Amino acid sequence: MYRTFPYVSHLRVYEPLDVFDDDQQLAIMEQRTRGRHETEVQERSDAVRRLVRAVSDPFPHGSTDLVRVLHYPDHEGSTRRLYCPNQLAVRASLAAESLGESIRGPLVDVLVPEVAREAHAARIDPDSFADSLARLHTRSATWGVPFGWFVLLHEEDHAEVVEDDGRVQTVRLAAPVNQCIDRARRATAALALAAPELDLLDELAELTTWLEIFSEDAVLELDYGPVADLVFPDDSPSDVRLGIESLAEGDMTGAAASYRRLANRWIPIRQLARAS
Repeated sequence: MYRTFPYVSHLRVYEPLDVFDDDQQLAIMEQRTRGRHETEVQERSDAVRRLVRAVSDPFPHGSTDLVRVLHYPDHEGSTRRLYCPNQLAVRASLAAESLGESIRGPLVDVLVPEVAREAHAARIDPDSFADSLARLHTRSATWGVPFGWFVLLHEEDHAEVVEDDGRVQTVRLAAPVNQCIDRARRATAALALAAPELDLLDELAELTTWLEIFSEDAVLELDYGPVADLVFPDDSPSDVRLGIESLAEGDMTGAAASYRRLANRWIPIRQLARAS
């Protein structure tokens, strides 16, 4: 079953094969024919195996990094094949660091033992780690989709709805990175004048800086993950857009209405993070 807890959503950048170095291209070529569903199943299986190890060690080791393949339609009716490396070792390091900052005391050592962190650090090549960190292709969010992500992707973008046995397993929206950057810049300009105190401004600035490091032919994908079953069909992209437009026009009533719709949709989901 696709459903997992906590709900995790992803923002992924896919790039053409020739953007990657020789070693990465070889790894991609070995996996380029594998279907998306098979990749997702393998990732979940690997995660479960790490969690049930006899020795507490949630970090990946001794396995090939997965690569996701996106078949994105072009203007001529054909499709382009683009790739997103999972970069799990680097993302695991960042997740452990974030956990250490959010949780204090002995619980951190229970969840991520120091000996496991040291072993993971020893397995990582410093040069490849630095390169992957500089071009991290995946961002993750738990218990909901950040509103800033909805600035980048719109409901009319290329969409894939994955269903099974009457449930929405996930929804994926995709658009060219350059288009997403333009959307972020327009929203930033509008908010900078109308609502410079909003945290969304900082989020959009960070997202724009991140997207600018990738190639012009890259495509951005928002993968809702299992939370899609709770919100689909989802009007969040249009609600965020209407909210920003309302603020820019000085329409506080319209902006408040947009925010209420977003809050009613997402706050109950985010509250699940604190449910027992």
